[in-house]
Amino acid sequence: MRGVNDSRIDSPVWARRAAHAVAWTTLPSGLWRVALGLGLPVGYSEQALREDFHIPGWGVAYVIGLSVLSEALALLTLGLVSPWGEVAPSWIPFIGGKRVAPKAAVIPAAVGSVLLFLIWDVLEFVQWSYGASDTAPGHPTGGWKVLQEVLYLPLLAWGPLLAAVTMSYHRRHK
Repeated sequence: MRGVNDSRIDSPVWARRAAHAVAWTTLPSGLWRVALGLGLPVGYSEQALREDFHIPGWGVAYVIGLSVLSEALALLTLGLVSPWGEVAPSWIPFIGGKRVAPKAAVIPAAVGSVLLFLIWDVLEFVQWSYGASDTAPGHPTGGWKVLQEVLYLPLLAWGPLLAAVTMSYHRRHK
């Protein structure tokens, strides 16, 4: 009797590295948002925190929740290069232990990579081109603004990396 891992098609080393890199693309901006949610000013005035982000208040749950959700979605990329992307883990109700249909992984990952590319790459380019990213009153300037941009910069790689890993998964499962 063959084990679950015996039927697995190994992913290339570059795809495994790219999938792990995806998880790291969301971490810096997530840490920035967590700091914001914890009330650390990170360059924002108290008025901007209160009025623009509703911190303290429901904005805390929003910015921390967004960070957790972003990291969780990024970590799903590992499924495209891991055994649990081939066969659902046994602890998952209804589908545990069953093979993952390749389209069930490829379609959401492909759509996600396109959306991420549009959000982070195209939108950022448009904003930068038209000066729409100029700082609003009470928002970070100077060193805080530079730090924020550096921490958000890795997000530009999320969509393209996810697309590459998705293509690798698709090719292995044709």
